[in-house]
Amino acid sequence: MANLLMIFTHLEQYLIPLLTTLGNWSYIMLFAVIFLETGMVVFPFLPGESLIFLASTMAATHTSLDIQVLVPVFFFAAVIGDTVNFEIGRHLIRLPWLQRHLPQDKQLKAQHFFAKYGSKAVMFGRFVPLIRTFVPLSAGAAKMPQRSFALWNLVGVGIWVTVGCSLGYFFGSISFVQSHLSLCFLGIMAAALIPAVTITLIKTLRRRHAAL
Repeated sequence: MANLLMIFTHLEQYLIPLLTTLGNWSYIMLFAVIFLETGMVVFPFLPGESLIFLASTMAATHTSLDIQVLVPVFFFAAVIGDTVNFEIGRHLIRLPWLQRHLPQDKQLKAQHFFAKYGSKAVMFGRFVPLIRTFVPLSAGAAKMPQRSFALWNLVGVGIWVTVGCSLGYFFGSISFVQSHLSLCFLGIMAAALIPAVTITLIKTLRRRHAAL
């Protein structure tokens, strides 16, 4: 734990030499992290926008990373990851075991939700850590049309990557950010968790209120 804390608080001392050593393999590593975070429900804890921001910031500080390569790497990693996650949900729901143990009324509620709010859920869910990992899976399980999912997924990912890379690259040119890279990275991670924490608290309060 102490070593992990040391790495997070001294990122520039560890990451810059690592990226220099890896060279172009760095893009494959970054692609893999974003793909796993979006495509596999067992990895929702991996960094998403914080990693995009950090990598783009480092691209602005003349490291081995190139922002023109980072943008398509992050874009395709997220799109492919979401598509795989969607397909997993679409096929899992067909399993006889799930059909027996998942109440029919809940399946109908999920289908009704994605029929009415699917486009908004796919597009805006992309900006909420933890939740974005489960939205494609739920959309697939709720039988959301593939074309509709693909369209809104492209829009959501496009905005997500563009905003993250643009902000990271812009702030990377500021001397304060260059001098306090670790602090900025931790701040972005904390800020990214605020929506997920807020939603969880609201749901918890609603359940307690309903139970009274």
